[in-house]
Amino acid sequence: MAATRPDPLTARASRGAERRLLLAASWQRAADQRVDPDALPRLELPDDDLAEWRREHPLALLLPVVRRLLLDDVEGSGLLVAVGDEHGRLLWVEGDRDARRRAESMLFVAGAGWAESRVGTSAPGTALALDRGVQIRGPEHFSHLVQEWSCTAVPVHDPADGRLIGVVDITGDDRAAGEQTLPLLRATVAAMEAELALARTHTNTRTRPHPNPHPYPHPRAHAAPGRGAPTPPRLDVLGRDEAVLRAGGRSTTLSARHSEILLLLAARPEGWSAAALAEAIWGEHGAVGTLRPELVRLRHVLEAAAPELVPSSRPYRLTGDLPTDADEVVQLLDRGSHRAALRAATGTLLPGSSAPGVEGLRDDLARRLGESLRTSGSADVLLQWIATAQGRDDDAARRELLRLLPPRSPRRAGLVAQLAATSADLP
Repeated sequence: MAATRPDPLTARASRGAERRLLLAASWQRAADQRVDPDALPRLELPDDDLAEWRREHPLALLLPVVRRLLLDDVEGSGLLVAVGDEHGRLLWVEGDRDARRRAESMLFVAGAGWAESRVGTSAPGTALALDRGVQIRGPEHFSHLVQEWSCTAVPVHDPADGRLIGVVDITGDDRAAGEQTLPLLRATVAAMEAELALARTHTNTRTRPHPNPHPYPHPRAHAAPGRGAPTPPRLDVLGRDEAVLRAGGRSTTLSARHSEILLLLAARPEGWSAAALAEAIWGEHGAVGTLRPELVRLRHVLEAAAPELVPSSRPYRLTGDLPTDADEVVQLLDRGSHRAALRAATGTLLPGSSAPGVEGLRDDLARRLGESLRTSGSADVLLQWIATAQGRDDDAARRELLRLLPPRSPRRAGLVAQLAATSADLP
């Protein structure tokens, strides 16, 4: 008796039912893990850690295979090729330049975590969760930010022991989840695994486990081994145009704009409305549209450098305390430690900034310094003060010095000349 050939419509319906079950189960896992469908992924491997992880990971050996088989004709196609590790963190994202630029808005970038437990249903994360190739189209994604994209991903295994070591993904428009994409990726992964098996005949140094087995290491949020608890974060803003954020044993230099925003957030723990913060930075209410993307970029920086500080919105405010070196100066003044305060005042607060809110903080610090030092009763302290950028225009300090200095002090003549020059400049 001849075998009955399967009905194509029945087979297609069966595949459709299987797909719906796969998606429903993935969405349920995301809901059970309380994944926020409106949240961005986290940048789980900052630049320094990303570079180290890439060097150590066996996928580094296989990147030329991926580029040769998938990337040769991808420029101008609107498609991206991503290679991620076994934990769902993207290690390389390459391909069409315009698509890469657009994908940055959903943090589809190297170092970002795309595990299913982080972003819900997506090809890279779900392929790893199920250990099988999957295709996710548009609104099938759990995250609202990704629903304009489609993707296909296939997991990669170590041929020696079958251990899951990563995932390869194609992301873009509908073509990224086309009929030919999944077979293409499976063939690419087969070539990668064959290359790894061949390399092992020469050396196994690239297949050793990474020395840090934690599935989601975030070294910038933890103290270095043997150094005890991490020190609280701090923002240094004196004498520099670009602030330095110190957190978790590491230092991060911020852009000038991020320096202004973070300083203003630190200075007002109760928070800012979008309009008020925009006015404090640009001096106009109409800059709210410019502020919001800057805050998104700042959140990405803080997720890597100090996740405990990532600002919330409505109002915009920091989720943790962030003292600054300017605060330290004020605290020393309040304790009457004038000399220590003057030593700590290492420069003008963000001297290159013209943001109205920063200028207000700068002027306030200079005023408090001057007022406190003028009551110190110390001629030496006042002489040091008027020699600084903040105190050089403080004529009240010069008058106080004239009162404190001995009548025959050689410094008196210079002070009188400076006061006379200032008075002559007045209308």
